[in-house]
Amino acid sequence: MSRGPARGDDCRAEGSLWHYDDGDGNWADLHHRGDGRAVLLGHSHSETFYAEGSDFFEEPETDLLAGAPEWWEPPVRGAREGELFLGFVYGFDGSTWERAEYDAEDGFRGVRLPALSDESTRASILALIEHASGPQGSLPSRESVDALIEADARIDKELLADVVPSTGWDVTAGVAAALAFRPA
Repeated sequence: MSRGPARGDDCRAEGSLWHYDDGDGNWADLHHRGDGRAVLLGHSHSETFYAEGSDFFEEPETDLLAGAPEWWEPPVRGAREGELFLGFVYGFDGSTWERAEYDAEDGFRGVRLPALSDESTRASILALIEHASGPQGSLPSRESVDALIEADARIDKELLADVVPSTGWDVTAGVAAALAFRPA
């Protein structure tokens, strides 16, 4: 049983699956299920123990699918087949996010998903650029980062180039990777 994601890569979109890994063993996968529905599942430091995780850690099981509709189950089954521990499972029915009822901390906030707010997105972008450009590099202006965030699925090479000039990254490849996250 794997304790973290077996898939690697920090963040990527592969069709209906969006994957995020914070590099510290915390991960989340968003599975688009059609008709505006989605299942978000993942693992971080949590007090929930699902299926094999319950046995491995010798803790009482938290049923992350209690009362959930059947369409939540395939992504969960896929994670279990990939030998990944699950700490949380959330479903979006097209208008509302839901999860099973439990009181334990499930670790969702510990994943630190950048997309939870503009502030966390901005902080994540700046931290990544600072790391990539090193001590001699310069950080982009707040205005250029905010323009990139505002563009969302309308990102282009100019917007990205304004944010990553000192990193040496391939802007064309960056735009293509970002555009893969557009909903189908």
